[in-house]
Amino acid sequence: MSLVVRTLSEQIFTIIRERIISGDLPEEQPIRQDALANELGVSKIPLREALARLEQEGLLTSQANRGFFVRSLGAGEAEEIYELRLSIEPNAAARASRVATPVDQAAAREALHALDVAAHEALHDVALQNRAFHLALVRPLGAALTFQLIERLQVLAERYVIQHLKPAGREDRAHEEHHALLDAWLSRDEARVAALLSEHIGATLIDLRAQLAH
Repeated sequence: MSLVVRTLSEQIFTIIRERIISGDLPEEQPIRQDALANELGVSKIPLREALARLEQEGLLTSQANRGFFVRSLGAGEAEEIYELRLSIEPNAAARASRVATPVDQAAAREALHALDVAAHEALHDVALQNRAFHLALVRPLGAALTFQLIERLQVLAERYVIQHLKPAGREDRAHEEHHALLDAWLSRDEARVAALLSEHIGATLIDLRAQLAH
């Protein structure tokens, strides 16, 4: 029975997480648990488990007697997320390029292809596929703690990725940067991987500073 509940909670977690990232659930408004449970056809127990996990992921906050709220996007949080990414991710991806197997390289190619497809056919899926691509560049390193930290930062960055891509032309720039990054990674050019990824993350942060200041 507990296995079934956990599986259901996982499904609810995924559904609500997508709604948060897409903006379907408004910020700073209490999540109506009764209405949401009825809409999804579930009881409150797995729903609360999913909401609690989303709070642990940093996507929700909770207040006593008021329930759960979607966390607001903020310049301070974006600064912290992207500065942490800059301090960890470029070096990890560069080192991973050196030890990547042909299977790892194929996975990275497939991840970028899925991201390109999402950008043209399923915009709601772009943030998820962007995360999958960036993680594919780090996974071959085999450093579990480093990977977990980067994965957590990627999850927290997803709503900012969506925000960043709203202005026209940003998707084209991201496409070019990702392909140049993958070419360097497949060539095992560690210095270039680190430089390109630092530039990519840093440029996104600069754009977000301007957007979130308004």
